[in-house]
Amino acid sequence: MELSRRQTLALASAGAAAGLVARAGGASAAAASGDDPYEPLLARAAQQLTGGAFDPADPDFAAALTALDTQAAAWWRQIDTSANRTALWADLSPASDPGMFGQSYPRLRTIATAWATPGTSLTGQEAVRDGLLDALRFLHTAGYDASRRETGNWWFWEIGAPRALMDVCVLLRAELPAQDRDAYVATVARFVPDPDRRTNSPTLAETGANRTDKAVIVALRGLLAGDPAALVLARDGLSDVRDKGKNSLFQYVTSGDGFYRDGSFVQHSDVAYTGTYGSVLLGGAGQLIALLAGSDWAVTDPAVQVLYEAVERSFEPLLFDGVMMDAVRGRAVSRERARDHADGAAAVAHILQLAEGAPDAYADRWRAAAKGWILRNTRTPYRTLVGIPDLARAKAVLGDRTVRPADRPDGHFVFADMDRVVHRRRSWACALSLSSRRIAAYEAGNGENLHGWYTGDGMTYLYDGDDTDAFGDAFWPTVDPYRLPGTTVDTRVRADLGTGGGTGTFRPRNAVAGGAVLDARYGAAAMELIADGSTLRAKKAWFFLDNAVVALGAGITASDGRTVETVVENRNLHAQGAPRLVVDGRRQSSRQGWSAALDDARWVHLEGTGGYVFPSGGPLRALREERTGTWSALNTGADTAGSTTPVTRRYATLWFDHGPSPVSASYSYVLLPRATAAATLAWSLSRPARVLANDATVQAVAAPRHGLLAAHFWAAGSVDGLGTDGPGTVLVCRRGEGVTVAVADPGRTVTELTVRLPFAVRTVVHADDTVSVVPGRRPVLTVRVGGSRGHTHTARLR
Repeated sequence: MELSRRQTLALASAGAAAGLVARAGGASAAAASGDDPYEPLLARAAQQLTGGAFDPADPDFAAALTALDTQAAAWWRQIDTSANRTALWADLSPASDPGMFGQSYPRLRTIATAWATPGTSLTGQEAVRDGLLDALRFLHTAGYDASRRETGNWWFWEIGAPRALMDVCVLLRAELPAQDRDAYVATVARFVPDPDRRTNSPTLAETGANRTDKAVIVALRGLLAGDPAALVLARDGLSDVRDKGKNSLFQYVTSGDGFYRDGSFVQHSDVAYTGTYGSVLLGGAGQLIALLAGSDWAVTDPAVQVLYEAVERSFEPLLFDGVMMDAVRGRAVSRERARDHADGAAAVAHILQLAEGAPDAYADRWRAAAKGWILRNTRTPYRTLVGIPDLARAKAVLGDRTVRPADRPDGHFVFADMDRVVHRRRSWACALSLSSRRIAAYEAGNGENLHGWYTGDGMTYLYDGDDTDAFGDAFWPTVDPYRLPGTTVDTRVRADLGTGGGTGTFRPRNAVAGGAVLDARYGAAAMELIADGSTLRAKKAWFFLDNAVVALGAGITASDGRTVETVVENRNLHAQGAPRLVVDGRRQSSRQGWSAALDDARWVHLEGTGGYVFPSGGPLRALREERTGTWSALNTGADTAGSTTPVTRRYATLWFDHGPSPVSASYSYVLLPRATAAATLAWSLSRPARVLANDATVQAVAAPRHGLLAAHFWAAGSVDGLGTDGPGTVLVCRRGEGVTVAVADPGRTVTELTVRLPFAVRTVVHADDTVSVVPGRRPVLTVRVGGSRGHTHTARLR
């Protein structure tokens, strides 16, 4: 299977500490000797590509070895060696096009890796070696050489092609004539002179994952050329010595690209991208740290601790049994060959790689987490997703009885700096994808993510431990893109996004997106919807409890004459799924195409997923349908285009029909993940969580059993004795004599927020330095929310 460009780089970066299959003869890039500082590092770079020495008969490596051999042998058989060729492969013609040579080099890397790996049909073959040398010369003449100027997508010139080319040169270094090596190194030096700047736009500083990619490329060309200055550039590029750390990868940023203290990761200025670009950064930096360790160019910046902290802050909450949540994969959701399981496996591999050089206090926890992810993902096993280098690390962890697999995390996470919320319980998780004038609703471009219109409008991802394929099993090409779970949409027909060159994002005009977290366990979030190209407006809020998520909508108004809908659920039932759907105790039809108006429904249960409760009833609609689509309808990218082969999946859909041009419409529903039908009925009768308010001023929920009162105030107001003098999110938990208060301003529009509590407080146990408390019968908290970028402020009272 051919991987996406990002995933190809990511998976190529991992390796194991074992020796490479040696090849003798030819002009080497650097003759191995006791005084040569480069060859040991080149051998290490080769190990990172092949996995080093291992037993090809070991069944644990069988699948990965077979996959490598099958793909490499197929491309080897198909390569064009004719005198008048215009490309190496017919589907990548002409080789002069950057998208074509940009994809040709990774194929050569796969062939070279198979040639250098024991146990494949190509291992050590002279004909393969000679064919690779010939192919490199052809691409250099026909496509990628220093005399050309960049055209098309810059990425192929500055990252995709040079990275793969340098990898091939590393693997062939003992067989690569010096003249060829020098020509290829010179070409790469032309387009990637340093990690710091975009070559085709020299005033643009590289950031995040792009900087990491370039640092690795510069290091590899430095090793191949025996150029210590290039190695210094590569090492210093991680810390951005050139610009005094402004774009260092080892820092917490407060705007733009990089890791944030709250665990957010942003790339392209305003896109939540932990699952792809963040993972590439982690993998590339980890690879370079390992590659240069113990040398004169070792990475010694103490701020590297930021990467260590990012594993648990940024990645662990977003990995569900090794699956990377789609809410942080951006336009990669449209890539057929890079689904959530594959990006999750890449992140796990990068974490295990980083563990090899990290302090034990970090590494021990990471290995335990990775062991849990790998063991629990039985639907798409880790060994089927990664190559030999990554398997070697995983095998070591799985075979170590001192490493106990960690449980799934249990808690609530607000990533305020990238407009994402994740709520986790032991058997399920719920991710919320929001957007604002700070964070894009979607990214599209270069033919990718053509139908991503509503992915940032409050899309709700429900992950179930018994069905980790809900979003990875052809969800994106088959789901109705106008009915994504959690969204409120104008049903107007939309044009495809991102059909032109380059990538772009859309940021809506709303300020409010985010929420507050209380005791790392409960949360409330809100988003003001200002629809793109429509008069639709809505106030949306979510409240996250122990076993439930309460979703409220108010002020739903539009004047365009089109129907407006709020989607409760649109569950992927896979190719043959026909689970029971029960409404108020009555089983509904399992026939495809069945639909019903359920205006009086109080609860619904979908077998295998959970329950849905509707506290205020409403114009609920239900549908079973079988949908057919193609990946090519979502992605026509030069190197990521989807296939035109139709795929079909079944769906169960629930939505509110607000009718055409609604005025102040509303909705309320409760998600009960993994609940049985009996538990759903019981919940609808006992109402352990009550909706206290749902209007354009305040949306609030109370859960008396937990002593919890949670509200989002859109303006000054009060509910059940809890009041504020302006907009903000407030959660209050009263248990025994203890009281905990959490406050945030997800709109970032006020400087100070005054909160009045509905019960007496005698003393302050602890309060953030931004919180002032006046105890008494009607205590008042003054919270300095200005400048806190939507993060939570807390106080513990008695």
